[in-house]
Amino acid sequence: MFDLDGTLVDSRDDLAAAVNHVLRSLRLAPVPVETLAGYVGDGARMLVQRALGPEHRGLLPRALEAFLGYYGDHLLDATRAYPGIADALAALRVRGVALSVLTNKPVAMSRAILAGLGLASSFGAVVGGDSLPVRKPDPAGLAHLAARTGSPRDRMLLVGDSAIDLRTAEAGCVAFCGVTWGFAPAALRAAAPERLIDHPSELIDVV
Repeated sequence: MFDLDGTLVDSRDDLAAAVNHVLRSLRLAPVPVETLAGYVGDGARMLVQRALGPEHRGLLPRALEAFLGYYGDHLLDATRAYPGIADALAALRVRGVALSVLTNKPVAMSRAILAGLGLASSFGAVVGGDSLPVRKPDPAGLAHLAARTGSPRDRMLLVGDSAIDLRTAEAGCVAFCGVTWGFAPAALRAAAPERLIDHPSELIDVV
């Protein structure tokens, strides 16, 4: 099971462009891409809320609607799969590994990104932030994917770039592998995951 943003795809520029488009429309100062990347992981609502800051929280409903509308039209302007991801997915499929995606991004947007980058056929299931009543780090998504894939928990691996992903794996009692190429590598290292890789090709040996 793979997280999406920061794990399979580098979407930081498109996410930042959408957030800053909304901030400018509200006559607020834009936020640097590096800062916004650290806000990603808890879903669109939290991303926009963090970008607005506590002093402008009252603008959240309007800002979130504007963000979703703009971002939905610009999902693939700059977003790309990380180097080595396609090859790693292909190698895992050859080995008979069931692959899925567990993300807090809305599922329709997630599917559109995967399809646009030619990755959709690799995955038997995609669970997004709006697929279930709860989202990561709640482990319900893991349980859903376990049922979909027929996989026992001790044969499952969650791959992600954030401490949120690590907490999800711990809550769901499944193994975790962190990736250092994501949006918040320092925060992930600080969480001290048991497994940490620097390139997608390393995932083959982990599996």
